[in-house]
Amino acid sequence: MSSTSQKHRDFVTEPIGEKTVYALGGIGEVLGKRLENKGFDKAYVVLGQYLVLKKDEELFREWLKDICGANAKQQGECFNCLNEWCNSFL
Repeated sequence: MSSTSQKHRDFVTEPIGEKTVYALGGIGEVLGKRLENKGFDKAYVVLGQYLVLKKDEELFREWLKDICGANAKQQGECFNCLNEWCNSFL
């Protein structure tokens, strides 16, 4: 079983509400700023993109790499965070 960060555990156990993009697993200051600059300022906006891509891991990872330069680890953390949140709340 892979370990998850405290940030991940906090995110997936609560409604998404108005959380910023920085609340997402794998998204730190640099990626967060890049996402904000492209209009993805809230976690729910990134969630929307994840859903538009039909929860497809490969497509979402590719999008995250293209939009903010996320590396493989960051892509995986963000995907897993959204995926687990959806399994709990959708």
